Amino acid sequence: MLEHLHPRPVPPSRVVIVGAGGFVGAAIGLRLRERGIPVLGLTRADVDLLADGAGERLAARLQAGDAVVAAAAIAPCRTPAMLRDNVRIAETCAEALRLAPVAHVLNIGSDAIYADSTVPLSEASCASPGSLHGVMHLAREVMLRDAAGETPFATLRPTLIYGAADPHNGYGPNRFRRLAAEGRPIVLFGEGEERRDHVLVDDVAELAVRIVSHGSRGVLNAATGAVISFREAAELVVSAFPRAVPIEGSPRSGPMPHGGYRPFDPAATLAAFPDFRYTLPAEGFARVHRQCSGAA
Repeated sequence: MLEHLHPRPVPPSRVVIVGAGGFVGAAIGLRLRERGIPVLGLTRADVDLLADGAGERLAARLQAGDAVVAAAAIAPCRTPAMLRDNVRIAETCAEALRLAPVAHVLNIGSDAIYADSTVPLSEASCASPGSLHGVMHLAREVMLRDAAGETPFATLRPTLIYGAADPHNGYGPNRFRRLAAEGRPIVLFGEGEERRDHVLVDDVAELAVRIVSHGSRGVLNAATGAVISFREAAELVVSAFPRAVPIEGSPRSGPMPHGGYRPFDPAATLAAFPDFRYTLPAEGFARVHRQCSGAA
C-alpha cells in the first residue's frame, strides 16, 4: 500500500532515472518529459554501475532535491552470475544514496518476489521468491530501502510487461506480435493454457510518475487484475493482422510455471489513484500494434 506525502501532485524539481536506457526506464523518462518534469537519465555510458568507484560517481550526479528512480538491472536474472552482478548494481545505487541523500526514491521491482497463490496476490502477499529473478528483485528492494533510511521510499512491482519497445522478446504478447508480423507460426508452451496478468509499459510509466509526484512511500503492484491464457493473448495479437497466422501447441518440458494461474488484486492501485484505470489486454495489444505499424 502507498502513503502519499503530497495529497496533490507536486512535480519534483528533478527526477534522476538510473537505468534510463532500459525498456521501463525509457518509458518513465518519456512520460516525465511529457509532463514538463526535468529528467536526468543515466545509462551505462554515463555511469557503469559494475565498475570500481561507481557509487561515488553516481553520488556526484545526485542533488538533495532529486527524486531517484532505480530502474537499472540485468533482467531477466537467470544465472547465479547474473544475480551477483545485479546485487553489485544495487550495492552501487545504495552506496550513492548513502553518500548523497535525496528527496525521494522509487525502486522498479517485480511481482516475481511473491510466492505462488491460488487467490489474487496483493501488496500484503508473502514475499518468498521461487526463482533467481525473484531473489534478485527482493534483494535489491531490501538493499535500496535500507540505504534510503529516512528518505521516502517506494517500490513498484509490475507483473509481465509488454510494449512496442520491449527488447527481451520474452514468451508472451511481445514475441507473439513479432512472429505474427513476420508471418511465422506462434508456438505455445503446451496449449497456452497458463493464465497470467499482462501490464502495458505505458501504465507502469504512468504509475511511476504519479508515485514520484506524490512523494509516495510503500509498495504498489502494477497488475491489471485481468488474467488471460497465453492462447487468448496470441489470438488477440493475431486478430490485428490481415493475414492469419497459425497458433500451435507443443509438448511441455516441465510443469506450468506458477501452477498455470497467477492472479492479482488491483484494489491498492485504485485506492492510491482513484482516477487511474489499467489498460486491459485487448486495448493494450491493439495500441502496441498501432504503434509498431506506424498508425499511432
